[in-house]
Amino acid sequence: MHVTVTTWLITIAVILGLFVFDFFAHVRKPHAPTLRESGFWSAVFIGIAIVFGLVVFAIWGPTYGGEYFAGYITEKALSVDNLFVFVIIMATFAVPREFQQKVLTIGIVLALIMRGAFIAVGAAAINTYSWVFYLFGFFLLYTAIKLMRENGEENDKPSESKIVSIARKFLPVHDEYDGDKLITRIDGKRLVTPMLLALIAIGFTDILFALDSIPAIYGLTSEPYLVFTANAFALMGLRQLFFLIGGLLERLVYLSYGLSVILAFIGVKLVLHALHENTLGFINGGEHVAVPEISTSVSLIVIVGVLIVTTVASLIKTRNDDKKQSDDTPDDDSTTEAENLSR
Repeated sequence: MHVTVTTWLITIAVILGLFVFDFFAHVRKPHAPTLRESGFWSAVFIGIAIVFGLVVFAIWGPTYGGEYFAGYITEKALSVDNLFVFVIIMATFAVPREFQQKVLTIGIVLALIMRGAFIAVGAAAINTYSWVFYLFGFFLLYTAIKLMRENGEENDKPSESKIVSIARKFLPVHDEYDGDKLITRIDGKRLVTPMLLALIAIGFTDILFALDSIPAIYGLTSEPYLVFTANAFALMGLRQLFFLIGGLLERLVYLSYGLSVILAFIGVKLVLHALHENTLGFINGGEHVAVPEISTSVSLIVIVGVLIVTTVASLIKTRNDDKKQSDDTPDDDSTTEAENLSR
């Protein structure tokens, strides 16, 4: 896939332009977005991502188009799982709903910048050392197992991250918000507001998320351009998605299981690819190993299939749980009647 410097610059300019438009159109004036607003703009950004994928299809062919869509869907699914942590961060710092957009937007921009650096480092490592695929593959398998073990664990009392605790030790912190300001002035002293601490927490969390998502998408495509654009478009609608499905997150009880399966699948795909491109002397004498490789079309089918199954299963379970709870809860009339009979 040949991508010119001009194409890179135009793409980055368009993505930055969309972020700037989003900030000045929706974030600059603090407000709590409605479901209608969040739904509309979430659909707009998803539509832009789809149009871009069709452009990739038209210019570079179906192979790269399929790799982009596989990467975009995977990154979008991982970003939905990230929203669980964002909800906890917002609750921990009691960020007012009308200011949450600003925290999320700045955090997403920082995430894109940091992921750009990860993508560049990953591309350089892959081009120089083919055995990096082994590291990515085994790391994703480890992450999948760890995520599977963590499923079901509750965090009723979210605590601050270590990075925020360190920030509190070295920064003068004010316990109250001053609008959407990151720094306020009290009695002539400059103090950091909880808004900045929440932003630090989200930024640090985004770094941890990148450690999973970048190896995952490199398992679907080795093209840095597709890796970057898939990440950018997946992050672009994350703020709207936060407000749109925030109330539905608790219903996606099996989402983490599905993501575990997807990460494990991509991890296996990376290991198979590493064996196929093997140059390590202690494996098959440094020669390529004749193993089957998983195509992009199969990857796309597996990823979409797993997400559909886990989403449907989650909604069915929560619906049955709600029905069972309502059946077990006696209504007021039956309770009153039972009390009268007991008397």
